[in-house]
Amino acid sequence: MKLLILLTSLLLSTHTLSVTQLCSEKLESLPIQQDGRVKPLYVHASEMLRYLTGKAKTEKYSAVMAFCLLSSEGLGIPSDVKLEAKIEHVDLKKLLEIGQAHSISFDKLEDQLTLLRSEWRKAEEHSSYKKSIATLLNQTNLYKDIKSANNWLLPIINSKTDVVWVPIGSYLTEDKVKQRQNEENPFLSVLLSVKEEYSTKVSTKYLTELSFVKMRLPSMALLFTFIALLTLVGFKKFNIALAFTVLTVIAQTAILYFRVTISGRAPITNMYETVLFSGYGSLVLAMIVGHFKNEKLYIFVGLAYNFCTLMMLNFANGMLSSSISPLVPVLRDNFWLSTHVTTIILSYGALALSWVLANTVLIKKKFAVMSKQDENYYSELIYTCLKYGTIMLAAGIILGGVWADYSWGRFWGWDPKETWSLIVLCLYMAILHGKYTNWIPNHRFFLLVAAAFMSVMMAWFGVNYILASGLHSYGFSEGGALFLGSFFAVQTVLLIITYSSFSIKGHNSNA
Repeated sequence: MKLLILLTSLLLSTHTLSVTQLCSEKLESLPIQQDGRVKPLYVHASEMLRYLTGKAKTEKYSAVMAFCLLSSEGLGIPSDVKLEAKIEHVDLKKLLEIGQAHSISFDKLEDQLTLLRSEWRKAEEHSSYKKSIATLLNQTNLYKDIKSANNWLLPIINSKTDVVWVPIGSYLTEDKVKQRQNEENPFLSVLLSVKEEYSTKVSTKYLTELSFVKMRLPSMALLFTFIALLTLVGFKKFNIALAFTVLTVIAQTAILYFRVTISGRAPITNMYETVLFSGYGSLVLAMIVGHFKNEKLYIFVGLAYNFCTLMMLNFANGMLSSSISPLVPVLRDNFWLSTHVTTIILSYGALALSWVLANTVLIKKKFAVMSKQDENYYSELIYTCLKYGTIMLAAGIILGGVWADYSWGRFWGWDPKETWSLIVLCLYMAILHGKYTNWIPNHRFFLLVAAAFMSVMMAWFGVNYILASGLHSYGFSEGGALFLGSFFAVQTVLLIITYSSFSIKGHNSNA
């Protein structure tokens, strides 16, 4: 109460001091603690705002300003920041009585928490409606936490450099503000002193994340990939495309390096990182295989798949979160994490190369003329990708079984993730065996390879976004069912469109 009176008197006595001056963009490098790790306020504020609204800033304020001003309400200082939650589920719109609107103010939602909790208890288990209510409840509770100033933890450093993290309201004691009451903005001065003291006495490592986020490397990698694809198609000189491909690899290597440095672990523990690593791994593999086989088409296929993954990283924010969060205990063994998961994701990247090539052949065969010699050529390229992908998938499953025995006391338990990984392996081994023994002719081989990747997507995304059960629950995420359903629909339609003409042409060419 004394602090509130002091701040109020400061506001009344200083005509030039407005509410927005209590916060500043200078606070973006302030150390705060969240989820058991230290990060810059800029990163935390951006993540919180994106989770609440789906956007990195409001119409009027940046993420840092919006977060700071909302938190100031917990200190008794009103702000004009008003955030709205996105409402997409039809039944949830009816419950909240918002008609055709797609959002509702969090201030209004605070008054309807009892209704939401009651509806959540009544909703059918694992239904999309129940998940939508749960997400909205989490968002509203987070909004309340921010407004109460309890979501903003600052460090108190004692003489032994031990750090205790406390809410901003507890940090801003009356004595600290009084010491700087002669300055133009005492509140801001006290907060800016936190960074100086923490950086001097503890560490500046947390600032690496601020530099990483501000570099926007995923956007740069997407741009380089797009230019590489354009130059590969539009110019005869391969060196230009190769140069931008190398720049893409460098940019993505930097992303992986920063995430490893910040988290202290392999960058493959959530859906965002697996998508990133899959695209990166497939491009590197395509470059290596393309170099030894002297085949430029591998580069094109690697770039095409990598472009798809980078599009997801940059624009599928609701499905893939770039936040770096603490690991559950089972994932804290860096050896197994760096071997089992890495091998599995690299196998997905290799199999994705075969998928892109197979669909390329299907489309080309449907709308252009392809000789039997061309079919044999493409068949060999796809077969090479399948061999790498299947071998790595088998190795990854075996390593996962050893890790499961070490962590859970059993080698195999028919967990959904394990089961679908085995299904994928069996499908691709059957295709490889059938191709090797000539049981599967070219015109069916391309169709089967294109269709088989749907099993990879089910094992990779489907278990997380649709089944959402089993011991691998640490990898689960919300959303994504629409994306996966769209993928299956598009791939199925393409197979249907190309099947009749492709199989007829295939039979004619083999006659």
